[in-house]
Amino acid sequence: MLVTKQSPISGKLNSMELPITEAQLEAHRNGELVQNVFPTLSVEEREFLVSGISPKEWNDLFGNME
Repeated sequence: MLVTKQSPISGKLNSMELPITEAQLEAHRNGELVQNVFPTLSVEEREFLVSGISPKEWNDLFGNME
């Protein structure tokens, strides 16, 4: 599923193709914790769902935090 969110940092629309369902996305929108609804997604993918910040934008802002 293609998910598009606006970054609060740049205001840019970021899109990411994620292996999720509409039902999962709706559960998250209704307050379920992202890590519970999407346990198979990476940290970067879950961050994107929460904040709209893409992995590239995160890395550009904060560097590689590994």
